[in-house]
Amino acid sequence: MRLADATWPEVAETNAELALLPVGSTEQHGPHAPLGTDSLHAESVAERTAEQYEATHDEPCVVAPTLSVGVSAEHRAFPGTLCLSPDTFRSAVRETVGSLAQHGMRRVVVVNGHGGNVDALREVTATISREDEAYAVPFTWFEAVGEHSSRMGHGGELETALLRYTYPDLVREDRIAEARERAVDRWGEWVSGVNLAHDSVEFTENGVVGDPGAGDAELGAELLELAVEALCEVLEAVAERDL
Repeated sequence: MRLADATWPEVAETNAELALLPVGSTEQHGPHAPLGTDSLHAESVAERTAEQYEATHDEPCVVAPTLSVGVSAEHRAFPGTLCLSPDTFRSAVRETVGSLAQHGMRRVVVVNGHGGNVDALREVTATISREDEAYAVPFTWFEAVGEHSSRMGHGGELETALLRYTYPDLVREDRIAEARERAVDRWGEWVSGVNLAHDSVEFTENGVVGDPGAGDAELGAELLELAVEALCEVLEAVAERDL
């Protein structure tokens, strides 16, 4: 169930205890991919997982509205990027989970699509579980796609492939050549194991890390299947956990 599409009596009737909260970002993803890429991917994984989970379990799973602005200061030099401080982002996640818990959805998996959110989510879900009337854990989709995870860049192969499968009309295919030509192979500017760059513009002129031309829709379908399978396993464990 998509919470935003439901009425309040429909929510009350579900007696749902499980919820997925997609979180992403609004930030540059190169000249070929939309600013909302991370949020779209988090939504896709969450919604497909809820559908699959409800089809195989006699238990509802609610998908909350996406928090689509994240911790993205590293991309601030690129027009259109919006960013929250880690404190504000953590507060938004915690208060949203608190609202879900107030209506009985006390077991929440935060489905993440943006690398810049990872540290803040690890911290806030631990705080929620220790101090609030809820239990929450983070899940980042691109960390759960097996060997493909090692090729995760930014606006690169994996993110573009998943877009080509889920939202093909949003990929500016006429700009792929430009994205590839000016992309870099690695995130950061490293010396003796230290990343000297705080902002992405310091090491990638067009914001792309990786090869967006390498990922087709077939790969995107595989990525989505792997992420959904992994998230279903997490949901099962969260549903069974003794709180």
